[in-house]
Amino acid sequence: MRSSKGSLPVYLQIAETLVRDITAGRLIDGEKLPPERDMANELGIAVGTLRKTLAELHNRGLLERIQGSGNYIRAVTDPQSVYAMFRLELISGGGFPTAEVLSISREVKPEELPPFGTSKEGHRIRRLRRIAGKAAAIEEIWLDGSYTNEIEVGDLSESLYLYYRTRLGLWIAKAEDHIDLGHVPDWSPDTFNPKCGEPIPHVLRISYSHEGGTAEISHTWYDPSVARYVNRLR
Repeated sequence: MRSSKGSLPVYLQIAETLVRDITAGRLIDGEKLPPERDMANELGIAVGTLRKTLAELHNRGLLERIQGSGNYIRAVTDPQSVYAMFRLELISGGGFPTAEVLSISREVKPEELPPFGTSKEGHRIRRLRRIAGKAAAIEEIWLDGSYTNEIEVGDLSESLYLYYRTRLGLWIAKAEDHIDLGHVPDWSPDTFNPKCGEPIPHVLRISYSHEGGTAEISHTWYDPSVARYVNRLR
């Protein structure tokens, strides 16, 4: 597994995958992980990379390391995941999400969008989302134009919320999802299997900043043969 420009380092990608498994209950509280060398071989990474992953989980309180015994899962209510608000997973469960930016432009906000932010313009970001390498969804995200004048493709990480926090000083504190039946838009890439105009599940998300205002509006269309929408209540 390699880390490309703008993506999370490999050890964090593995950590986030394990966090999603813990959140979904595929790794349970008190479960012992395999020996480090076996686990590294299974994941296809170096032992040193795995140890950085385990250190990250330990720092988040998700792992207990017992000398001479091994590493044990500790499930917590808040796993501090950068994908905490990413609600799609493979039908079989889990899967690490990645993003391919299709386009970024600054545009006048369309009238059909719910009101948000203070600027008349917004940054329109279109992305293809894969889960465990499978094309699962396409997104059109509108960030209020007041947060920055320009966004470059190379600036973005796999997690937009991480980019917002580290580069723009914007924290997405909560989000409201509206789920209905939509249709694949005409800009959808060929790599996304449902084709233009086909009916498909659609999620409209209204995202609020840490200051309480509406900062972002997004549309997500996902392939129900690949992914499902999951919201687990704690």
